[in-house]
Amino acid sequence: MEPKGEPMSLVLELPPELESELAAQAADAGIPLSEYALRLLAGQSSRPALRSGAELLDYWKAEGLVGTKPEIVDAPAHARVLREQAEKRARA
Repeated sequence: MEPKGEPMSLVLELPPELESELAAQAADAGIPLSEYALRLLAGQSSRPALRSGAELLDYWKAEGLVGTKPEIVDAPAHARVLREQAEKRARA
């Protein structure tokens, strides 16, 4: 991600819970929190409209997200477990 023109500094006051969540996500991605936040901000304005699962998978591959969870050896089985957990979750 190359900056265009002069870089701008921005100070954000985040609730501690959000800061912890973002820090954990950055750690999972193996990048510094500042770089993770920059990627999030840049991605919000440039994310393509995705119309199918195949397009979503292509997008994830292009972003380098596929294969970032080596602890998940059987992705379809993991997805089934997550879906089952979501179905059992109480609705508010």
